[in-house]
Amino acid sequence: MSAARPFPFDRLAGRGIPVTWLLIAVNLLVFAAMLGFGAGLWHTDNSVQLAWGANFGPATKDGEWWRLGSAMFLHFGFLHLALNMFALWDSGRLVERVLGPARFLAVFAAAGLFGNLLSLIVQGDRAVSGGASGAVFGVYGALLAILWLERRHPRAGEFRPLFLGAVLFTGINIVLGFQITGIDNAAHIGGLLAGLLAGAALARPVDAEAPRRRAWRPLPAAILVVAAAGLATHIPEPRYRWSEELRARGEIGQFLGADARLGVRWGRLIGRASREGMSFDELAGHLEAEVSDPYEASFEHLARLRLDPDAPSAPALAALREYAETRRDAARDLVDALRAHDPERVREALDRASGAATQAASRGE
Repeated sequence: MSAARPFPFDRLAGRGIPVTWLLIAVNLLVFAAMLGFGAGLWHTDNSVQLAWGANFGPATKDGEWWRLGSAMFLHFGFLHLALNMFALWDSGRLVERVLGPARFLAVFAAAGLFGNLLSLIVQGDRAVSGGASGAVFGVYGALLAILWLERRHPRAGEFRPLFLGAVLFTGINIVLGFQITGIDNAAHIGGLLAGLLAGAALARPVDAEAPRRRAWRPLPAAILVVAAAGLATHIPEPRYRWSEELRARGEIGQFLGADARLGVRWGRLIGRASREGMSFDELAGHLEAEVSDPYEASFEHLARLRLDPDAPSAPALAALREYAETRRDAARDLVDALRAHDPERVREALDRASGAATQAASRGE
């Protein structure tokens, strides 16, 4: 009887791992690039993450589906990055040597995309998520599948600590994910399940002379495809459209800039009229052309904007519409009062315009 061949996991883990190192390098480079564009070393605001492609329901479901992939390479701080990269290095070296670079990359991508897709459904439209953790959990899932498939190897007892370690890692992190707010546990669980299925479908015997067990391999692949299709067809509608929110923010910014310029122009016209002894009719003509008509156009522009009430900018837009309407009406009344040579109405119109501006300033508009 020939001696049992040694179980080769230790040999496999010691060799060069091109894809694992490439993925780590890409994550590090993206993090470094983000630091150069406003991200923080220890914590990054959601606005920066969104700009770089984080997974966010209103944006992803508004046609930016590429966020399901880009989110895998974004991290919210150095600790987040370091933990994910250590886990990827720890598990990826071995799994890549067993599967081969192409299959390993397929597992990583499938787990990351599936985890982010599940997160898109479970987290709703309030969470901004990113990080490689879903894909890393998928790598651990593939490792568990590989170790389970090799459980009958003559030296299978040597990998029992690896199996128990992978189970302990995934179990502890998933439990912590339910206890700690801010952790995207849906991405973790989705990535783990996808990794288990993809690993089972793509695993090759570590012993080249072992018989190939291919008859059932299409089953986990089919389950993964059906599960992904099921998730994709049950994505709920977003509470609001990110494109509309961004358009509203841009319009609000433009209005505030225009309003500041109109306010300065209004004050200068009043001062000029006082210095030059301008008649009421002359001042009314200038105010109508340079203040009242632009306010009319600004109000109509804001009134045409369509924004879901759940959008973050909806309250600000409603308040600005009310403010713009008040300033427009005050400007109209001032023009009419000047042409009617009615000083009392002139004072009332100026007081209304000034009151609206003071109220808006107190609200931070």
